[in-house]
Amino acid sequence: MFKRFKGSALLMVFVMLVAIFFTASISMSKRVVRVSNETYESLKIFSDVLSLVEESYTEEKEPKELIYSAIKGMLRKLDPHSNFLTPDEYKEMKIDTRGVFGGIGIQISIKDNVLTVIAPIEDTPAYRAGIISNDKIVKIGDKSTRDMTLDDAVALMRGRRGTDVTISIMREGFKKPKSFTITRDIIKVKSVKSRMLENDIGYVRLSQFQENASVEIEKALKKLSLKAGGLKGLVLDLRN
Repeated sequence: MFKRFKGSALLMVFVMLVAIFFTASISMSKRVVRVSNETYESLKIFSDVLSLVEESYTEEKEPKELIYSAIKGMLRKLDPHSNFLTPDEYKEMKIDTRGVFGGIGIQISIKDNVLTVIAPIEDTPAYRAGIISNDKIVKIGDKSTRDMTLDDAVALMRGRRGTDVTISIMREGFKKPKSFTITRDIIKVKSVKSRMLENDIGYVRLSQFQENASVEIEKALKKLSLKAGGLKGLVLDLRN
């Protein structure tokens, strides 16, 4: 009787697995058909345009580069916050969030279509070399920064500790760009700074989101709350 029960149980399990498989297959086939019906023609247009660009464009373009650009454009249309990262961009983002990298130690932006120094980070090679806020970076090595993206500029200036990079700077008062050859070092970006203002009001500045930012903010708040008089209010600075 036990053997018979065991056999029946195994048969029941087998039947259930088959039923689950067919249910999943039907659901999957419905999903494929639905997606195919709604998007097939649009994907065909995309495929046709991709083929035309590959065959007829004046310069040869990598298919992956074209597809990445198309995906970026699609997500850019959704909202200002959705973005697609290529493997290289994702790697760069992970470096940024760790806050430790090989470089020269400057914060940069693009102002009026010119690559501009926001500020040098204190006690870094760029700071010691005399780079200052609002310096215009016109060349990195032998490459002009005209139409250069921030990501490309960062990639050129970062590198192994002990290696050199030359940047050409245009500054108010300069008659022509001046070259600065700077030796890269390990840059550690402190994302959280804090101090006590008047009337026991604490001030905490978060300059960059890093993987340890929440821990550093917690430490800053604890340190401020231990000061004489305690913490009666807080200014949390999230500018830039």
